[in-house]
Amino acid sequence: MANRSLRGMRIGSNSLETDDGVDFAPRSQAHYDCENGHTVVLPFSVEADPPVTWECRCGTLALLRDADAPEEKSGRPARTHWDMLLERRTVGELEELLDERLDLLRSGKLRRSA
Repeated sequence: MANRSLRGMRIGSNSLETDDGVDFAPRSQAHYDCENGHTVVLPFSVEADPPVTWECRCGTLALLRDADAPEEKSGRPARTHWDMLLERRTVGELEELLDERLDLLRSGKLRRSA
């Protein structure tokens, strides 16, 4: 059994198969142009529709060459914690609560958290 071991092989990282006789799926290249002058070229299957935008390596959105820019989605702005707090309490109530907590902290009834 020791004679048949694959000594020195990294199983899982190297394949013993070759690409001979393998027919790869037909592909097309999609070219994306970014505002900063970068071009991103990606292979896609001929059957797939490439997305209109792709994130460039610089972080901006690159647009598919010869495509129209997608329409901006109009949606509500994200609600912040402050917005949700103001739905439950008025500014006057919040100031009153703050004063109460500061009085407790100054009197030593509350410990400061680190």
